Amino acid sequence: MRGGTSGGLHWIAVAAAAFVGAGVVAGRVLPTHARPAQPPSTPACAPADDPGASSVLNCMTLVSVPELPAASGIIHLRPVPTPFGLAVLPDGRPRYRLVATIAGLPDPRTLGDFGAYVAWAYTISLDSAVKLGPVTNGVVSLGELSVVQFRILITAERSADVAERGRRLVLRGTSPSARLMAHRDLMQPSAPGAVPSAAAPGPQATGHAGHGTPNAGHGSWSMPPMPTGQSMSAMPGMHDLLPTVRPYRAGAGVDPSSLPASRPRELVRLRDGDTLRLDAGFVRRTVRGRSVVMYGFNAQHPGPLIDVARGARIVVQFRNGIDQPSAVHWHGVRLDNRFDGAVGVTQDAVPPGGRFTYVIRFPDAGLYWYHPHVREDIQQDLGLYGNMLVRPASADYYGPAHREQVLMLDDLLVGDDGLTPHGAESPTHALMGRFGNVLLVNGEPRYELSVRRGEIVRFYLTNVSNTRLYNISFPGARMKVVASDVGKFEREAWATSVVLAPAERYIVDVEFSRTGPTPLLNRIQALDHMRGRYSPETDTLGIVRVSASPAAPSYSAQFARLRTHADVAADIAPFRRLFDAPPAHSLVLTMRAQGLPSAVSSMLVGINAPVEWNDGMSMMNWLATGKEVAWVLRDPDTGKENVGLDWRFREGDVVKLRIVNDPASAHAMEHPLHLHGQRFLVVSRDGVQATNLVWKDTAIVPAGETVDLLVDMANPGRWMIHCHVAEHLGAGMMGVFTVDAR
Repeated sequence: MRGGTSGGLHWIAVAAAAFVGAGVVAGRVLPTHARPAQPPSTPACAPADDPGASSVLNCMTLVSVPELPAASGIIHLRPVPTPFGLAVLPDGRPRYRLVATIAGLPDPRTLGDFGAYVAWAYTISLDSAVKLGPVTNGVVSLGELSVVQFRILITAERSADVAERGRRLVLRGTSPSARLMAHRDLMQPSAPGAVPSAAAPGPQATGHAGHGTPNAGHGSWSMPPMPTGQSMSAMPGMHDLLPTVRPYRAGAGVDPSSLPASRPRELVRLRDGDTLRLDAGFVRRTVRGRSVVMYGFNAQHPGPLIDVARGARIVVQFRNGIDQPSAVHWHGVRLDNRFDGAVGVTQDAVPPGGRFTYVIRFPDAGLYWYHPHVREDIQQDLGLYGNMLVRPASADYYGPAHREQVLMLDDLLVGDDGLTPHGAESPTHALMGRFGNVLLVNGEPRYELSVRRGEIVRFYLTNVSNTRLYNISFPGARMKVVASDVGKFEREAWATSVVLAPAERYIVDVEFSRTGPTPLLNRIQALDHMRGRYSPETDTLGIVRVSASPAAPSYSAQFARLRTHADVAADIAPFRRLFDAPPAHSLVLTMRAQGLPSAVSSMLVGINAPVEWNDGMSMMNWLATGKEVAWVLRDPDTGKENVGLDWRFREGDVVKLRIVNDPASAHAMEHPLHLHGQRFLVVSRDGVQATNLVWKDTAIVPAGETVDLLVDMANPGRWMIHCHVAEHLGAGMMGVFTVDAR
């Protein structure tokens, strides 16, 4: 390959420059006013409307060769509009729209026999390339790229039509995702600032190691299972460390054989005025051949599927039969405030053996779910969740389908001795959330469905995992997105995969026209944080078996047409005038940590990926509890944080909120942000306007991204706003706002 040496090992220098731009020096996050300025010749990787902000997770600085000191550039990784909060391919590779801003390049003819500058995208190892196209000084669109980690090289060429790169390099840069490889270098014993060895855990580790000797500690805490390719020996300084909280096991001391076996969920159709009894209690389940104690609503996993008509009002008599205080939150439903189930905001917790009566009205068609709002990192994880399917009044609200399937996607963390314990006083896994290693569909590790050839199946998908994002696909079957949290999209759209963050819902129609088995897959690009590298990972969640007999009647012609929805457009029309308005309020999403073992804190060097698809640092994550980690919602105008937020609105207000996920956080990661009691539109991501709107109650905010929400404050009361990663909520990431009745 020609010219490869020029791009060789420059990524470390680029990473160091990026760390300065991110306000990170030697693993320490600096306040904005103390951050070193960018060199004048280098365009800042920052949003145009906030020059002091850092956006290094979606922007790469180009470094010039020494002969061209005046040349500089940046490449922004712009969001690709998609029905989902993230744009990825079915295999999980991210989709970027590259926009270059170049300055200081001389006329190429002054460098020799050259007539143009051309940009190329290379793999990190420089073993393959994609030609992006010609560039000039100014702003140039370089099209779309789908590579996890990459380099950009800009060269002088004889013409813009060349097919291969020549040797005259002028600018070079490395994707933000490659900066994670700095973790690999911190693991080298000879590296400056290397992670201490197990023999020298460092002063911050005392509280963790002090939980007991290895024998006594391991007798109460079982080690979490390690993902494939990871081992404790690969994580220096972490051997024998334990979380600073006690382990919690549901129903400790209870003989599982004395408990009722968990049953598959039942469909419960309710009419206006009907009453449902909902009991939370212990159940017995078999997971990976072991009998374990879990929770269930009405001894079912998931809980009963509630099927109601839009406009109905039902009564739910809840009884708490588990060993913790609890409550039920009716996620996404714009119901009366006093029945929202938000403990500490709308009601007191229901003690073990206690009861509470909820009255729920359903003003919007769509897919919703219910779950506890007390220690959901435990209670939801152990099975307390269920769906609510709210039927529209119109029979043709959706297109025709032969059948419906309501799927709840979940995961469990299971070791050799059963379920990995949770934290008693505070959540474990407070950095990234608790990822499971056993994936479930409707509570089972294997989903199966038999259909006829040409059958259209409507899938109602809900992500109930504590932290895991899913990238769902049916290879070989056509799929289109119909609706999301609180109703239909403006337009149906074709999709090759569906991305669901925790608490999000999507409704998709799938046509199975090919006979034989069609797998239901979750495909991602898994990150090994310790080595800074990605690898493809596929989980088969189930199988759809397609018979040769044709479906009757055929809906193929209707399925082939992407419907537009005038009723949705009319509903949104009054809000459009505010799409470009300045935000009324902003929130910065960030974190603080103290008292972590040095082996963990040394790895928090302020670099990360926009999205965590997997637990790429399982020991670090497990050791970090809500005692050491605080996740923060901060109002930058007032400095108030989390429960100190005191936003106040009036019924009927339409409020634009700007959510900024600070990439300079010690461990920036995505947050699925949920607003109780209201609906909102995601109108833009990093300044890119949404092109197909839908009402939501939960939106994913990737690390480093700025997301604008337009909230319809139509439901009076005092409500929660929080991250729906259960462990982040347990580590403080929630605020409140009040909507006063007019």
